[in-house]
Amino acid sequence: MNAIKNVFREGPISPDFIAQSIAKHQSKTGIGAHDIFLGQVRADQVGETTVGAIEYSAYTEMANKVMHQIRENTFERFEITCMHIYHSLGLVKAGEICLFVFVSSPHRKVCFRALEFVVESIKAEAPVFGKELLADQSHQWKVNQ
Repeated sequence: MNAIKNVFREGPISPDFIAQSIAKHQSKTGIGAHDIFLGQVRADQVGETTVGAIEYSAYTEMANKVMHQIRENTFERFEITCMHIYHSLGLVKAGEICLFVFVSSPHRKVCFRALEFVVESIKAEAPVFGKELLADQSHQWKVNQ
């Protein structure tokens, strides 16, 4: 089993960080496809107000173990070359990126299926909690869908 990596980044995940992560794989000639998921905070309408931001928290040690297991399960299930998972902690405003998943494989269809498996697994299993901060200064806990 590989070492457990910290997948959390404080605040939003920047476009520069995403670009640098992707660029590292350009020279790998065995890769035929990359697939990327960017989870972005939406300004959802909640009653008479909107979501302005989400404040993410997690039991980081437990959450890192769960993310690691999702990663290992994905490598066992799909023929992928590499995968990166990063999730925000702390405040992420509407329009900013809170989840970045990057999967590479020799074949595109494998990438698509693996990426969907990873994102659905994170939503279902990872102990990451989001408090939606509303424009009227109230809040509510986000329900993963």
